Amino acid sequence: MDQVNNELFERAKRAIPGGVNSPVRAYGSVGGTPRFLVRAEGPYVYDAEGSEFVDLVASWGPAILGHAHPAVVKAVQDAAALGLSFGASTPSETELAELVESRVAGAGANGETVHPIEQLRLVSTGTEATMSAIRLARGYTGRDLLIKFAGHYHGHSDGLLAAAGSGVATMALPGSAGVPAPIAAQTLVLPYNDIDAVRAAVAEHGDRIAAIIVEAASANMGVLAPKPGFNAALADIAHENGSLLILDEVLTGFRVTAAGYWGLSTGEGPAYQPDLFTFGKVIGGGMPVAALGGRADVMEHLAPTGPVYQAGTLSGNPVAMAAGIATLEHATPEVYAHLDSTADTLAQAVSEALAREGVAHQVQRAGNLFSFAFTETPPVDYADMQAQQTWRYPPFFHAMLDAGVALPPSVFEAWFVTAAHDERAVGRIIDALPAAARAAASASAP
Repeated sequence: MDQVNNELFERAKRAIPGGVNSPVRAYGSVGGTPRFLVRAEGPYVYDAEGSEFVDLVASWGPAILGHAHPAVVKAVQDAAALGLSFGASTPSETELAELVESRVAGAGANGETVHPIEQLRLVSTGTEATMSAIRLARGYTGRDLLIKFAGHYHGHSDGLLAAAGSGVATMALPGSAGVPAPIAAQTLVLPYNDIDAVRAAVAEHGDRIAAIIVEAASANMGVLAPKPGFNAALADIAHENGSLLILDEVLTGFRVTAAGYWGLSTGEGPAYQPDLFTFGKVIGGGMPVAALGGRADVMEHLAPTGPVYQAGTLSGNPVAMAAGIATLEHATPEVYAHLDSTADTLAQAVSEALAREGVAHQVQRAGNLFSFAFTETPPVDYADMQAQQTWRYPPFFHAMLDAGVALPPSVFEAWFVTAAHDERAVGRIIDALPAAARAAASASAP
């Protein structure tokens, strides 16, 4: 059992740092040997030993239609047959940009339809998108400081790997080796969902703050939605201060609604107006694609029309564009309805299984993204998420894995469903829950 995966991991560790090319894949927080996947189809993934798993990772979000969706695969094959990369402009870049811009629509103050993304710059990774958005905000405002929130992940560029300082409005400290302290000090790290902390930081540093960056809904410390009106209040504070609001929808964009998590705000009245958005995951359909977009007067500060430099040889790669276009075109209202109902079913089933075993927990939701926090009190920020009984998750995870269900290998990650999760796949997940809940209940604190 697991012999092939073990051998592959040992081989990988000799050739690749830690045996992985992204740390969470190493199973460091759950223990054991990572599964090396070789194939995926619909709601299932298959490892190198031929084992089948119902997948609740979905490539961390982009497999919204299910793995290897026929229309997406055909679009990629057709594009690849014409050439893998040109290093030049292609019509498909504009097509994907227009598709993204048209989908992000909401109600304005007078009931009119507003499209806050007037221009889009395509890049290859979410890290690149957020890094470029911050540089653009600094270039546009002529200011240096950035506000971010503890527990929010915006990629691994230096200024975003900042840890909270000792006070609410103090400069941050390096959150990773290799990050110079002066760079980290250009970021203010504040507690999430605390609008008073934002006001205090702006009162102290306002004329130096270029932007506030926030995940539209937290999905990198487990799922944690913003308090009602929090994102809108950030927009108001930023604009009153002459700063920009950057809404990071790398994980939520085009997954929770056709207009991303921002689209949910239209149900609360006139939509608040971020100045810049960042996207990834779904717009690439499983290929490495991301983007930043927003107001035209801000976006035109990017080269070649403006002084803020950003470039990428593989940006707008034609094969990746084909995958993104096909994915968005097939992400219909019916797909979103299925995602929502499937997430409802599974979130309730997991909660009921844990409750039967007396495991204290909270169901964490942001649209159809969900996760579970092992705590009696609903969390509101990163400190609350860190204080949960994280040690209950590894046995829960491995019990599910043993039953053929692949969960995210960390309690601090979101669960993702797809349009391909049918009754059979959902049934297998539900059947695996009683034993997993018992495993969580019997776990002991370290």
